[in-house]
This record gives sequence, structure tokens and C-alpha cells, in this order.
Amino acid sequence: MSRRAPRHDRDAGGPASVLAAKAALRQEVWAEMSAARVARFPGAAGRIPNFSGAEAAAQRLRGLPAWQEASTLKANPDSAQWPVRQRALEDGKTVYMAVPRLASAEPFFALDPAHLSESPRKAASISGAARSARQVSLADLTPVDLVVMGSVAASEDGTRLGKGGGFADLEFALATAAGLIGPHTVAVTTVHEIQLRPAGVIPVTDHDVPVDFIITPERVIDCRPHRGARPAAGICWDDLTEEKIAAIPLLAAQWTARQGSAR
Repeated sequence: MSRRAPRHDRDAGGPASVLAAKAALRQEVWAEMSAARVARFPGAAGRIPNFSGAEAAAQRLRGLPAWQEASTLKANPDSAQWPVRQRALEDGKTVYMAVPRLASAEPFFALDPAHLSESPRKAASISGAARSARQVSLADLTPVDLVVMGSVAASEDGTRLGKGGGFADLEFALATAAGLIGPHTVAVTTVHEIQLRPAGVIPVTDHDVPVDFIITPERVIDCRPHRGARPAAGICWDDLTEEKIAAIPLLAAQWTARQGSAR
């Protein structure tokens, strides 16, 4: 790569050494995807990369019993998982998609497959969701059967690496605290084979949420035998900077309530 991609962890808390190691691994993966020409426009760097074969991975995910049994999904808004959101709507599943950066008092789009103003393909995009979905608060969500997360890298022990903002883990923690995600909720990610890393390579912090399945265009990796039970997800307030809390209305409200109850 001729220049390094911007880091999204500018307002992330946690040990500087861990943040630096994660940032270096992201740069490595983005560079490999660019060199192999498997990243779609506008490229891999600085984002959850959209990859060649994303549709095939989405179709392979569709064959999992966890998918077939799910009626409600929570999915990230990135382009790499657009085919997953599309197929969920086509299969009659409700899709909750986060508003980018959770930057709203109503931080989720609720896509009801029975009430779309356009095709599932268009409605599943960020711009389409803004037109076809209701924007709702966390309290308006119903329990989630399947969580779809975007990744820059993932390993067979279920560890995943996002682009650095920490939003996927925050969403998971907030939904868990609200009773919408439980120990039996299945978490998955779709990635290109180049994004896979050996177990133990991806740095981990307390707030990182592991996945149960990794789906590539070629195969399904069941991560559960390679790790213990998924730890209970909670908001790690010590890992959140004041800047991050202030930028997310839902977090800011919970922080204020938390401070008030401590008095």
C-alpha cells in the first residue's frame, strides 16, 4: 500500500500496545486483500472490506440451521454484509441494522420484510434502509436470534477484528444488557479466505465479542469447539473514552443514569 489507512480507534480505550497491534494487523489484511485484488470498490483500507465472493458467502450462511431457524437478525450496515441482509429479507426475516456509528437517539433501522417500499436488495443498503425502515430505539427491538458482524480479520477460535471503532461489540453489549441477546443467540461473520488468521494471532481485549461461525465463499468454520463458552457481554466502561460516550446518545444516556445511581 502506498499510504496507511486511517485508524478508527482514535477514541478507543484500552492498552496502547493492544490498540497498536490491532491496527498493524488491520493494515496487513487490507494490504493483502488489495494485492490479491479481492477487495471491491472503494477498496479494503480503512473499512470492513467488501470482498469478492460476498454473495457466495451469504448463500453458504443461508444453509446453516441457525439461519433457517432465525426469524430476527441484527446485522452490521457494511457493504460486505449487504448480500446477507438482502437474503434475510428475501427469506422473510426481520433485520435490525445499526445506524452508522450509533449516532442517533434511535440508533437502529428496523426492516420488516412484509412492509418494504422497494426490493430487498435496495432496502438492505444503508440508503435504502433510510427510506424503507423505521428508525427505532433499543427499547423497540425484539429478541434477536442471529447476530451478523463485519470483520477485517477472523480466526477459527472465534476471535474477530473490526475496523477499530468498537461499535459491533458495543451493539452486542447493549443488546445483551437489554435482554435481546442471550447465551443461545448465534453470532456469525462473513469474510474472504485472505481475512482468516490462525488462532491466537488476533489481539483480544475484555470487550471483544467472539463469533460462533465464520463463513467464507468456500466453507463454514464452526468456532465453538475451539473456544469455551462465550463470555457474558457487558459494557466495559473503563474502555470507553469520554469522547466515545458523548458521541453515542444511547451510551451518554446510560452513563448519566449510571452516574446518578452512584450518588
